[in-house]
Amino acid sequence: MTKEILNQLFELHQMSDNETQYQGKSVTAYCDPWTFRAGDDVEWRASSHKKTAGVLEVVRLECGDPTRSGPGFSECIVSDLEAIPITLDEQAVIPGSYAHAALRGVSEEMFRIGFWFQPTLLTRDGPICWVESATDNIEIRVQKSLLVLELGGVRVQLRDILLERHRWYRLDLTLQLDKGIGTATVESPETRSPGRDLVQAGETTTQFQIPALLLENPSVYFGAGTNESRWDGRIAEPFVSLGVSEYSWSLEDDMAGNSIPSGKDHGDLQLFQLPTRAVPGPGWTGSHQRWTDAPNEWNAVHFHHDDLYDAGWHVSAAISLPKDLESGIYCLRFTTSEEVDRVPFFVRPVKGGVHSDVALLMPTCTYMAYANHRMLINGADFMNARSKLRPEHQYLVDHPELGLSHYEKHPDGSGVMFSSRRRPVLQVRPGADGWNFTPDTDIDAFLTHTDVGHDVVTDEDLHFEGVDAISNYRVLVTGSHPEYWSTEMLDALEEWQRNGGRLMYLGGNGFYWRVAFSDAWPGAIELRRAEDGVRNWQTRDGENYHAWGSEYGGLWRRNGRSPNQLVGIGFSAQGFEKASFYVRDPEVLESRASWILDGVEHDEIGTSGLGGGAAGQEIDRYDVRLGSPEHAVIVASATEFAPDMLRTKEEFEGTVAFPDPDPFVRSDIVFYETPNGGAVFSVGSISWFGALARDGYDNDVAQITRNVLTRFVDPAPLEYETP
Repeated sequence: MTKEILNQLFELHQMSDNETQYQGKSVTAYCDPWTFRAGDDVEWRASSHKKTAGVLEVVRLECGDPTRSGPGFSECIVSDLEAIPITLDEQAVIPGSYAHAALRGVSEEMFRIGFWFQPTLLTRDGPICWVESATDNIEIRVQKSLLVLELGGVRVQLRDILLERHRWYRLDLTLQLDKGIGTATVESPETRSPGRDLVQAGETTTQFQIPALLLENPSVYFGAGTNESRWDGRIAEPFVSLGVSEYSWSLEDDMAGNSIPSGKDHGDLQLFQLPTRAVPGPGWTGSHQRWTDAPNEWNAVHFHHDDLYDAGWHVSAAISLPKDLESGIYCLRFTTSEEVDRVPFFVRPVKGGVHSDVALLMPTCTYMAYANHRMLINGADFMNARSKLRPEHQYLVDHPELGLSHYEKHPDGSGVMFSSRRRPVLQVRPGADGWNFTPDTDIDAFLTHTDVGHDVVTDEDLHFEGVDAISNYRVLVTGSHPEYWSTEMLDALEEWQRNGGRLMYLGGNGFYWRVAFSDAWPGAIELRRAEDGVRNWQTRDGENYHAWGSEYGGLWRRNGRSPNQLVGIGFSAQGFEKASFYVRDPEVLESRASWILDGVEHDEIGTSGLGGGAAGQEIDRYDVRLGSPEHAVIVASATEFAPDMLRTKEEFEGTVAFPDPDPFVRSDIVFYETPNGGAVFSVGSISWFGALARDGYDNDVAQITRNVLTRFVDPAPLEYETP
């Protein structure tokens, strides 16, 4: 395909959202990981729902925001890399978590299997357990809320009473293969509810005839069955007896792992598509809340039919990045005669190579948390659902198999505790979403406009490399919404600050939720929405501690590390009706921070921008009670917001009406010094990015940001002098 044809194809997509939506979307793709060094190989995994020919190129994304509030969409082709003609076919996505163990031995006389199970969704049928062999198969299913056994073409109902959601049952199944007799015992222990126990509690035993069976080297599946069917529920204490060979698995072992040993040299239980661990089993008493205190009470695994950790697509193309490629935001751009699909990734300088003094810290953990969110589709507590969707969101409507974000619940009502980037993530596309990635490209464009020079690094780099990932940088600039942080990430940023680093926090609602990583599940994060906070779901009883690392989940504010301690401000309120403006503090011009306002003539700052002004969406405030440094200078504050701007849930201490205006609903711009000549500048608003590019960057918000960036790049120490 010639360059001329390629350019014509690209021009087809300079169209309105309506035209793009009408056309529909067929191609989607992903790369894993999201961050690379110059010189690395990038693997592109793609699929098209119809056979499609196109061209793959690498482009540098200078700005991914097509809206009028931004500087304008801009990208340029990496000329050192040739365009690659590619023909795509469809690659299937098969969601649903399950466990599998391959066993050895032949069962001719006796076969036994037993386990606890707890159904969590009874509106759809599904397989609890499937035993597959080259000769015969056995399947234990939930079918119309009944427990049934299917084997050799025979269906046996194992219990007359309908199953109940969220109740534990014990099944022990014995098959006397040589006599053709089966016996099933189903036990439902008493609970804390005598009323529920009237119908459900007790034990039943059923005996039945079975056809002749032979199980040779069978495989056992939990949560999966024939025809790739999946089940929603929990399993605990499974065992299998296959003649003289017996297998059992302690599901409380190695919570962060992807397999559970059988105690033999084979037969380990492998976990697929990331089921949920560290959830209470049938023996949980409530006496402990942390699973490490009594691991045997958290001996369950929770499967969901819509879990998706890894799409598992084969590599469609691999590209070697030039070793001299500049650090920045890049995309794998695939262009066909009907559409363009872009998969972003981030490039750091080659290890040991030349680096800038400034780095833009891309919040990839936040991108993962929001991955494939459906808030625009289904609505959320702070917004209504929309009927008119961009093609990326419409694609999620048409293809729910691509998995959920941390902002959804599974159909059984449990919160989505794991999210992965090893799948197509539709919102991490230029212009696809008004949150996170696209706004962060506006900040990237601003830094490029200043001509100071900057690199790109990700928070995931911080997690795995610690402070070494950022030690070369004098200045770090955050994205617009760096919300999700691991302990390792916070530790690295704190150490960097103590060593004299200078941080520009250009967003809002940052450093808010704790997440965790596991080496056994690369590319995924774990989140437990424990104890308060603005959230679409909350953890259930006994589920507040991470499986990965056993840390207490939830807000960093509840874990002794409020954002105020790190950046001087913390989440205060949210509202999306209209963004507002800041008013200069009366004393700032006489303070040691007066230089921040050089060139700014008016008291009101950021009076126009995306949504109306520079202060909006989600805002942060200065509060000494929460750990804000007392020597910080408040540069300006925003207090005039629309009625929907309400204080965060963790600020609620009762149901009384809040004062109007509410003193807790405030966005503060602060500056303060840190050890060894470092400093922090925080704006406390997601909407700050939307006011940067007004009038070709000739505005007060851009002037303030430029003043701080210029001073922070200057190696002269920023030292606090006690008054």
